[in-house]
Amino acid sequence: MRAAAITAPGVVEVVDRPEPVAHDDLVVVKIVVAPMCTEHKDRRAGNLSDSLGHEAAGVVVDAGRSHRVSVGDRVVVMPQFGCGRCRYCTAGEHIYCPFPRDVLAETGQSYGTATFAQYVLKPDWLLLPVPDDIDLLHASAACCLLGPSFTAATRMHLGATDTVLVAGLGPVGLGAVIHGRSRGARVLALETHPHRVELATALGARVLDPFDPELGELVRAETGGWGVDASIETSGVAANPAVLAGLSARRARMAIIAWGSDISLPPLVPLGLDIHGCWHWNHQVHGSAMISTIRSSTDALDTAITDRFDLERVSEAMDLQDTGRCGKVVLLPFGEEAL
Repeated sequence: MRAAAITAPGVVEVVDRPEPVAHDDLVVVKIVVAPMCTEHKDRRAGNLSDSLGHEAAGVVVDAGRSHRVSVGDRVVVMPQFGCGRCRYCTAGEHIYCPFPRDVLAETGQSYGTATFAQYVLKPDWLLLPVPDDIDLLHASAACCLLGPSFTAATRMHLGATDTVLVAGLGPVGLGAVIHGRSRGARVLALETHPHRVELATALGARVLDPFDPELGELVRAETGGWGVDASIETSGVAANPAVLAGLSARRARMAIIAWGSDISLPPLVPLGLDIHGCWHWNHQVHGSAMISTIRSSTDALDTAITDRFDLERVSEAMDLQDTGRCGKVVLLPFGEEAL
């Protein structure tokens, strides 16, 4: 099969790799859509990698001994390889599993765990079924485009009476805007990149300049003088949580999605601020809710998913990501005709 790899500093290529083979509960999924996340940053940093990608939607082509899925099932592939037995996996929070499986060692195979490829090997319980009325392009948003901010919106009980402030409008931030609007909230956002401002505005956000010296006054004017009810930090800028806290009402909620360095915050007790660290989402508990969000947000997803590339053009796709002039970018390992 064909798969992408960073073969030298700054060089990503598509190479031949052995196709994975199903084994016990590990099934083989033909990848139709492979959303791109932060892999371009590894290329830019000069890191080498033979295992690129952790998001995918596709079709089961070898179900092995699985009793959960069958050949032909359309699925979204969840990231990572939880053990399936620990307290986190059994609660649906496999992303926090401290005992991840080494499925290549288990099966004696040399490749098959990355999604910038034509096929992937995955535990059957880490596959989310896709209903017939949802296409795989939209379904693929159930990974990183919508996943982290779904948890943020759910844990903060975001609703129609809230004003939520989103910091950063990369793909994860655009997903946060989609969730805010889908739940009826008023969405403000902080961003400077003109293209991302344009995308978020099209999704229904009011975008403000984070460097505007009048930012505090603008937010208070937008919230009747109170400050925002909730905020979602997606940028990874270490100073942003403190900025968001300063723009929040008392008893507000904050979700931090971005991975970054240590942060500092103002005293929390007088603010009564609830803070949530949000990584992925719980597909075992909230699968139906995510599917409902996707079903009702297809126009928004068409705005947020801005670019599609054949797998062979992965270098060009990463070049685009480096410019920031895009929303979510996806790879199509079998081309447009497979969608």
